[in-house]
Amino acid sequence: MDAGVSEPTEVLEDNIELVEEARRASHIEVPQEILGLIEACLDAPRDAIGAFFGKRLRSREGVSLLRYEPGGFYGPHVDQADVPSWPDAFDREVTVVLFLNSSRDRDAGGTFGGGLLRLFPDDPDVPPIEIAATRGTLVAFPSDTVHEVTPVTDGTRDTAVDWFRC
Repeated sequence: MDAGVSEPTEVLEDNIELVEEARRASHIEVPQEILGLIEACLDAPRDAIGAFFGKRLRSREGVSLLRYEPGGFYGPHVDQADVPSWPDAFDREVTVVLFLNSSRDRDAGGTFGGGLLRLFPDDPDVPPIEIAATRGTLVAFPSDTVHEVTPVTDGTRDTAVDWFRC
């Protein structure tokens, strides 16, 4: 990630655009051989993830490597959407997040503070699920789940994100 090329990430709305009030993160471009290793890590549990959700997962959209630096966040949103700017977002069924480093909230040796992945249940009486990053952990959830990344307080939070389709 450190050797990759960084560019600001955008938000899918009516257009694909930079909206810093909604999201502050960077998309990192890395060499294909590194991307291939990450893709293999995401493909390996495909059948198990599909079985868990009762879905036959057929393909992935394509890995996005994301870096959140201090102050970086992504406000509440869903990944499955019917927007003209990115028609493929409509077919997203399962979101996968692979943590590439650990949070100090989870691990005393972690490399960043804050940056929790927060999932909001459909039932407003149920508190959100907060997930602190542990390097190598893969989190999967339905792409229509409202979720957010809380602000990173220090260090950098690195993740690989992708979306399975049925």
